[in-house]
Amino acid sequence: MKRALIIGASGGIGAAMAATLRAGGVAVSGLSRRDDGLDVTDPASVARLMGAFEAPFDLVLIATGILAPEGSAPEKSLAAIDAATMARVLAVNTIGPALILRELPRLLPRDRRSVTGILTARVGSISDNRLGGWYAYRASKAAANQIVRTAAIEIGRTHPEAIVAALHPGTVATPFTAAYPGHSKVPAEQAAGNLLSVMAGLTPAQSGGFFDYSGAELPW
Repeated sequence: MKRALIIGASGGIGAAMAATLRAGGVAVSGLSRRDDGLDVTDPASVARLMGAFEAPFDLVLIATGILAPEGSAPEKSLAAIDAATMARVLAVNTIGPALILRELPRLLPRDRRSVTGILTARVGSISDNRLGGWYAYRASKAAANQIVRTAAIEIGRTHPEAIVAALHPGTVATPFTAAYPGHSKVPAEQAAGNLLSVMAGLTPAQSGGFFDYSGAELPW
């Protein structure tokens, strides 16, 4: 039986992904702040909870992140930048995935294909930025993309069939996006299916890439 690990398993996309995989006969393990006390910004929390898992996992999804800390919103201008707010967004969206990836190599098989998807966002693309704003969120996702790319190179040296990729899920109807009603959103179950299809189709040669929910490669 194939095994999957979902980080952020209580969130909209994470929960939908776990349910879809279980329905397909995959053994799913999950971690979340709500159910397990995971704090992705705390190295000790990440190491303790990730260290409890036994290898190997065929599929890993890192589906953690925030748009902005509770009580605040993404910045619309330079004047709105707040150092503490920006630090918190970077801690969750950039350092968090890095700490999880640090624990990953021992959990991946060395003798067969595996795929690890890290949810970032199209707004993290520097060359695709046409609207401005959202300084902390954009920067955190751009930095996360660099971490994914770098981790893919390192992991590929010891796990030649491993795929590590940054994924943009689109705008999904979850509490994460509830404050932005003007956007066209897809249900979490549809987003999970889209991402699973993309992950199933990736090859080791595409490891370190940045892809959207349709499988299209996105610009850095």
